Amino acid sequence: MKYKDYYEILGITRDADTSTIKSAYRKLARKYHPDVNKTKEAEEKFKDINEAYEVLSDKNKRQRYDSLGSNWQGGADYTPPPGFENFSFNFNQGGAQTFNFGGGAGGFSDFFSSLFGDMMGGMNGQQTQGFSNFDFGETQRASRSGRNTRSEKNEDLDITKTLNVTAKEVFDGKSISVTFTDIEKCHDCHGGGYCSHCGGTGIISTPKTVKVKLPKGIEEGKKIRLKGEGKSDAYGRKGDLYFVVHFKDNEYEFEGSNLTKDIDITPPEAVLGCSKDIQTLHGKINIKIPAGVSSGQALRLKQLGLPTQNGYGDLNARIKIVIPKTQTKEILDLYKKILSLQ
Repeated sequence: MKYKDYYEILGITRDADTSTIKSAYRKLARKYHPDVNKTKEAEEKFKDINEAYEVLSDKNKRQRYDSLGSNWQGGADYTPPPGFENFSFNFNQGGAQTFNFGGGAGGFSDFFSSLFGDMMGGMNGQQTQGFSNFDFGETQRASRSGRNTRSEKNEDLDITKTLNVTAKEVFDGKSISVTFTDIEKCHDCHGGGYCSHCGGTGIISTPKTVKVKLPKGIEEGKKIRLKGEGKSDAYGRKGDLYFVVHFKDNEYEFEGSNLTKDIDITPPEAVLGCSKDIQTLHGKINIKIPAGVSSGQALRLKQLGLPTQNGYGDLNARIKIVIPKTQTKEILDLYKKILSLQ
């Protein structure tokens, strides 16, 4: 079976990064796409390009391909790919002398099927005939059972998003329903041509809703992890979804577990002092505002802020002197009199 040099097919070096691979693929795909180039040679070239990109754009496939190299069928010189070191093939007397992975890989070449056929659905009934002592080994079993561990999973499958939360949501500590658009690469075509799944764009957009529980004492900038809620790949592996907490509230300002809220009063109330009913996260309370208070001053209300691990933060009631927009003639005359006395 002829070895295929995927790097040569895409015209790139073996140390090419992901962006270089994608750029080379798009350039060649446009050139040899069946809608653009009608020749038979172009059709075969287009298949090779897609096959090369399928392997080199995937971290695990590329690692497996690179580990084999051009001498992949070199008998004693063969170096097994990662995870296959403990495969043992014990044949019965008269049993089959060759082994063929999976029955095709979705239209890819025999070379591709030989490398990755086992990842495309495994062996069927006919392919296991004559292999009565086929032993996967402990390493392979561990690999299959722990396929979704963080050490083996491609972290490119993780998603990170900003989560805007209000003071009340943090205070209540209930689960928040969050809806967002999950955008993933199409596992069927990677944007390489006709595809009923993504329309040939290579992108799948899906609305997704998750429940997020805010832990007690959560702080600005902290991350909340939802395991297995990230992107998925063609082999069933899933990444994680991370929410970066951002405090956003029209009524309160945040400083750790302490909150600040504006309290509106009129000029006469500021001069003479007054009592005010204000709404807090803990309920409605009445506060006494001293005479002669200035705008911007704050009254500290202990234990009326956000929950912490050991209690609650404080609430700062910040005074804001507000001038009414409409004034009667009598009130204006009184202001004039006050002004003349100063």
